[in-house]
Amino acid sequence: MGLFDKLKAAVQKTRDILRTDVRDLFKSGVILDEVKLEEFHRGLIHTDMGVVAATALVDEIRAKCGGRTVQPSEIWDTVRAKLKEILKGKGDAVWDANRPLSPLKQAESGPTVILVCGVNGVGKTTSIAKLANFLQKNGKKVVLAAGDTFRAAAVEQLTMWAQRLGCEIVTKASGSDPAAVAFEGCDKAAQLGADYVIIDTAGRLQTATNLMQELGKVHRVIGKRLPGAPHESLLVLDATTGQNGVNQATKFSEAAGCTGIILAKLDGTAKGGVVIAIRQLMGIPVKYVGLGEGIDDMQVFSPDGFVDALFGDA
Repeated sequence: MGLFDKLKAAVQKTRDILRTDVRDLFKSGVILDEVKLEEFHRGLIHTDMGVVAATALVDEIRAKCGGRTVQPSEIWDTVRAKLKEILKGKGDAVWDANRPLSPLKQAESGPTVILVCGVNGVGKTTSIAKLANFLQKNGKKVVLAAGDTFRAAAVEQLTMWAQRLGCEIVTKASGSDPAAVAFEGCDKAAQLGADYVIIDTAGRLQTATNLMQELGKVHRVIGKRLPGAPHESLLVLDATTGQNGVNQATKFSEAAGCTGIILAKLDGTAKGGVVIAIRQLMGIPVKYVGLGEGIDDMQVFSPDGFVDALFGDA
């Protein structure tokens, strides 16, 4: 499948909710009243896009179409335009789905440092492997740093991926200081003339204050080794968590200065609207999405592509 077809397949469950819950509300020749707008609002909430985004959409439709007969195409065109406006934010770079590196900020000199964080079980290690694969396929040299020193299995898993991908990895014994691993990863990348170093961190709950403080320490140590780093601080979110992902994004952003989201498991959820909630409430853009279990099943997130896939047959 092409990129758009993969994205469309991934958001099928979310699209089904919209089709089932709201499509029949907008029939040609029917007056758009408050009852229908309230039902539409509930349908949007079911996708986990959040009250704020759903309300913004309903307000937009009310202003343009409320109290008169409308064509369904007019409603959906309004919805698409508003969602694209929300997802693109203000001042975001234009990302090209055909250029996998376009969402990533680049170091002015030396290796670009990407810090990756997230709660346990979100698919963080797999997402790191997919991102490393992305970079290498575009001719970039990558170093991995196994900063999840709390779990030996995490180091083993990332080491396995490094071997499969053929890239360097920095590891330390279980229980080592994660900040030391991050420092050595940056050092190794600089010595090898690598283009990127991707630093894993231990999965943690956003409510674990001591571990969140440690994440802040890792962030500071990286900056001491390579001024201006990390250039990207990416939070991996599991799309199936829905609105809970917004709370995760808030806490991690405070500790690690998150610059973007890797949204994993988008293909397995009916809560794809969480992309919109994160963008609107947090101001943190989704940069990459996971669309399957394969190493190549990650792509640049395109606001236009996402909205068109979500409402393509509305």
